[in-house]
Amino acid sequence: MSVNELSACLWRERELLELLTFKLEEEQFLLTAGKTRWLQYATREVEQVMERLRAAGLARTVEVASVAAEWGAHENATLRELVDAAPEGPWAEILGSHLRAMTEQTNQIRELRDLNEHYLRTAIRFVQEAQSDGVTEAGTYDSNGTSAAPAGAARIFDLTL
Repeated sequence: MSVNELSACLWRERELLELLTFKLEEEQFLLTAGKTRWLQYATREVEQVMERLRAAGLARTVEVASVAAEWGAHENATLRELVDAAPEGPWAEILGSHLRAMTEQTNQIRELRDLNEHYLRTAIRFVQEAQSDGVTEAGTYDSNGTSAAPAGAARIFDLTL
């Protein structure tokens, strides 16, 4: 295990964060366009990327522990601590760049997630309000042509005749 492998692992994780951002934006477009028919597929794709991110995070943890042992840091070091423990040379800057990019991407993902959740809650509230305001039973006619609407239903009378 080496710092080169850690850097490659961080690149893969950054690519997955980009993909997650795309999938969340895709989900948001579906929500704002009212295309809820496809929402289940977009949500499934977000979950799949999240699963891949969990695996990438585990791989990163293993790589960080290996590099931390090489550099004399404790094995449970965070990426930020590893940047601080980096020896002279370019690795502190490279790992710091990964850390900054991943932090920015994570913040963007958090904002998208919160906005999507807001849109979902709003949509659910509108559906619930629509269901509670409407008549739940359809008015039908019996064999005599009489409406089977509830007795308390509103009626219009034309008194101009």
